[in-house]
Amino acid sequence: MTTESAFAPNTAQATAVPLAAPSVHPPRSATGRRPVPLAPRSIRRRGPVAGLIAADALALALTLALMPWPAMVFAPLATLMLALHSYRGLYGARLSPSALTELPPLLVLALIQWYATAEALAAYAPEHTVTWAAITLATATQTTLTCTARALVYRTRRRTAVRRPQSALIVGRGQVAQQVTAALQERPEYGLRPVGRIDASPTNATETLPVLATLEDVSRAVIQNSVRHAVFTHPPEQAPDATALVALLAEHDCRLWQVDGRTPPHHADHLWGFAVRPLHTRLHNPVAHAAKRALDAFVAALALLPAAPVMAACALAVRLADGPGVIFRQERIGRDGRPFTLLKFRTLRPADEHESATRWSVATDRRMSSTGNLLRRTSLDELPQLWNVLRGDMSLVGPRPERPYFVSKFSHAYPGYQARHRMPVGITGLAQVNGLRGDTSIEDRARFDNLYIETWSLWQDVCILMRTAASLFRLGGS
Repeated sequence: MTTESAFAPNTAQATAVPLAAPSVHPPRSATGRRPVPLAPRSIRRRGPVAGLIAADALALALTLALMPWPAMVFAPLATLMLALHSYRGLYGARLSPSALTELPPLLVLALIQWYATAEALAAYAPEHTVTWAAITLATATQTTLTCTARALVYRTRRRTAVRRPQSALIVGRGQVAQQVTAALQERPEYGLRPVGRIDASPTNATETLPVLATLEDVSRAVIQNSVRHAVFTHPPEQAPDATALVALLAEHDCRLWQVDGRTPPHHADHLWGFAVRPLHTRLHNPVAHAAKRALDAFVAALALLPAAPVMAACALAVRLADGPGVIFRQERIGRDGRPFTLLKFRTLRPADEHESATRWSVATDRRMSSTGNLLRRTSLDELPQLWNVLRGDMSLVGPRPERPYFVSKFSHAYPGYQARHRMPVGITGLAQVNGLRGDTSIEDRARFDNLYIETWSLWQDVCILMRTAASLFRLGGS
């Protein structure tokens, strides 16, 4: 068993000092009328992505027009260029973009695409074979034109940001929150206009912004002000009721930013000297969620075929050693605090329901038979959870689910523990493959789980599954 968990319902509501709902309203337009509040999901991000794609495509077209390359290569070149630029993150959101800082990756990617195109021409159209000189010239020309076009896009974006700033909420307290607020108010080129600060425990200090103490206040402010950005001045998992807050902001299509008080590294995005990065909201992306679910269903269905005889042998061993009741069912907490019934092979018959729900570890219990001990140490008792994955209760990879009693207990004791439930729970996870199983630090597990969520990708899931498979029969148990 592991202690990781989910959001326990009604255990961490953001309760603050009694405050009247803050009066937060959008600015009046030139006609004196306030704009009509937008409903959830009607707010849409308008970034420079379309402009950047157009700039890149125009630069490529001009390069082809100036170079002695056949026009037929434009479509494959454009497709390869968009794929490489997307992979490198050149279309990602930034608060302080600079075409000069993008020049090195643009140069490398241009060289890759022109070289690959030249090799394809040499293989399939020898009459159009090009020299290294032509590749070098095309690379330099495209890079120059692309940087110039991107610089124009960024300049236009800054001018637009000054004229039409977008509403933003500041999440956090203290000196960093005050400095970030002041920077956004004094530097309109960032295009963010602070309209409120989210803090569940406001102080009596003089506030320059309305303080939003509850989720209801946040929701009202987001709708009334058409808020499109939220700037976290501390890790999101440290915010009270973090799971619900992030979900609410994502529901309204707010772009989330994380500010770091340290000096930004070279070429990093920054907000007036503060290192800043966009917070990934891929878990709220239907496409990403569907891809993860498809991987889970495919691998679980595939794994059940070779696992079936092993599970039959385990069931028979449990029946002979410990009597009837081969499958152990227990309530666990899943994504967004939803309970579900987890399945395992029974390794120990608890004395009663209370012991089953509140006893942390049974690894050294003398009532456990040698069969149960072997199943636990080899993790074979977890195999029935493949059915939980097929049902959609769990994922193959994610934070390990825990019982409601411990979810409530750990959510109050360890900052960031509740935020683990932003993602579907899993059979294995980043914490487990790093040795955090059994009676190990809950704080460390929560840290690894939140790191996994913030850096999630399908490839990371595949890597964790491979590491789990490699260590499956190392005796240790969970």
